[in-house]
Amino acid sequence: MPFLLIDFPAFKPIAIEIGPFAIRWYALAYICGIVFGWLYARSLLKKERLWSGPAPMSLVQIDDFILWVTLGIILGGRTGYVLFYNLPFFIDHPAAIFKLWEGGMSFHGGFLGCVVAVMWFAYRNRISILSLGDITTAVAPVGLLLGRIANFINGELWGRATDPSLPWAMIFPNDPSQLPRHPSQLYEAGMEGILLFTVLAVMIRFGALKRPGMILGAFILIYGLTRIAGEHFREPDVQLGFLWGGLTMGMLLSIPMLIVGLMLIVLAIRRGAPKPAGAIS
Repeated sequence: MPFLLIDFPAFKPIAIEIGPFAIRWYALAYICGIVFGWLYARSLLKKERLWSGPAPMSLVQIDDFILWVTLGIILGGRTGYVLFYNLPFFIDHPAAIFKLWEGGMSFHGGFLGCVVAVMWFAYRNRISILSLGDITTAVAPVGLLLGRIANFINGELWGRATDPSLPWAMIFPNDPSQLPRHPSQLYEAGMEGILLFTVLAVMIRFGALKRPGMILGAFILIYGLTRIAGEHFREPDVQLGFLWGGLTMGMLLSIPMLIVGLMLIVLAIRRGAPKPAGAIS
């Protein structure tokens, strides 16, 4: 092995094990992402200065919403993976759809599941769909960061082959070709998690939550950009490979996000911030 290559750390697939009870890293990432996201959402709702008047929903409502968004993430993520990434296999093996412990989740499917959860919950509770979307996407990078780190720990979704002289190139133990590759999971963790969270947090600091739909649009746009950038370093799914013009499925699914995100930002700017109750126009 060239001396510049980094040995892939020997992680155990199970994070916590107590007798017959075991939690794998990927499940732990989902659990921690949801819990930390919930706590962050509550902290944002407690700060009235971030909104134009009182927050658009109560702490009790955001507590109730956690179950809805969790179901949206899981059901949407699995459905998206089945439809977008491996439909022929699941048509032949329908029982495998329910084997979540074997992996296979799609961000784009999970995002659509969250959209359904947001719209349904907002309608039933008479909450602004855009404001609930803002809160949901403001905390989403926490889960994305932890999810990508779990991908790295599991040694899955590795990057494209690269020159062995790249100081941080790695050989992943599950890679049948045993080539030095980009640790693209860490690239995506940095862009989709740390970078995206930081940008949204700065926007919130400067009053973006006062314009419903602004954070939602920024999340969709920036995620689309970072996902497309990350796909340039990530090995395409083996069952799909490269598609039209060298694009990957992740790139194709992210292109509509750029359009939708930009539209939401423009509409939020044109709409402006709602006036506090009792304000004189």
